[in-house]
Amino acid sequence: MEYFEQLKNNIEKAKAIIASATDPELVALAQAEIDEAEIILGIKKKTTGDTGNDVDRSNVIMEIRPAAGGDEAALFAGSLFRMYGGYAVSQGFKVEIIDMNETDIGGIKEVSFMIVGDGAYSKLKYESGVHRVQRVPDTESQGRIHTSTCTVAVLPEAVTVDFKIDEKDLRIDVYRSSGAGGQHVNRTESAVRITHIPTNTVVTCQDGRSQIKNRETAMRVLQSKLAEHFQNQADAQYASERKSQVGTGDRSERIRTYNFPQDRVTDHRIGFSAHNLPVFMTGDIGTMLNAISSEMKRSDEAKI
Repeated sequence: MEYFEQLKNNIEKAKAIIASATDPELVALAQAEIDEAEIILGIKKKTTGDTGNDVDRSNVIMEIRPAAGGDEAALFAGSLFRMYGGYAVSQGFKVEIIDMNETDIGGIKEVSFMIVGDGAYSKLKYESGVHRVQRVPDTESQGRIHTSTCTVAVLPEAVTVDFKIDEKDLRIDVYRSSGAGGQHVNRTESAVRITHIPTNTVVTCQDGRSQIKNRETAMRVLQSKLAEHFQNQADAQYASERKSQVGTGDRSERIRTYNFPQDRVTDHRIGFSAHNLPVFMTGDIGTMLNAISSEMKRSDEAKI
């Protein structure tokens, strides 16, 4: 498109000016022209996190909710929250509570929190699912073992979408303004309509008398509209992933069982068991997390 080629030429000319100019004001003006042109050409929304495989390095958001088991499930939710908090501290991470709703007897109805640290998501991403506990509750007078569950959702910190508008995806039409403007309106095609073909997003601008300025304005509006469009898609996927992680919370959907009478915790996905549950529940879960991570990676590689 001629318009985009013109912008590219303007960038090169401005760079040449910066390379040879000694006047600071002239350099600043040239840099401003580069910045403005690159915004239009690149149309790239900055991210607040990594994408692709680098998402493993992001902070992690965890949500814990009681499922089956009433008050005992709520107490177990509190135990899981303290377990992950202890693990985070041992790794040098920071725990930030987003929202927490506690019960009258010291349990947790629901809690969402962020663990902040480089690689936090990579260490905890396989913790999502149903966690089952078998123990004698403090409120149980006859010593009976109760089975309760909690759901755990694990998500990387939300990443603002990163996108680029491709020239071939745009249709740019120019036409005469329909508003006030006298003779100028009748003789000049200054109004601009830009259509982003893949999403059928249409933006028009006819406020200015300059077609170039109207194009620039329309492109900026298009950028904002597409940012919202792609972010909504990302948010929907984010919510869908969370829902798929936790299931219904039924006792049969467990990924791990914490059996206190037998002093054993078992991850059913890899058949790995550890003992000394009181210590495990303080956050000493690194050995299990490493075993799960290694097995999951081997499984993923085998599928390729």
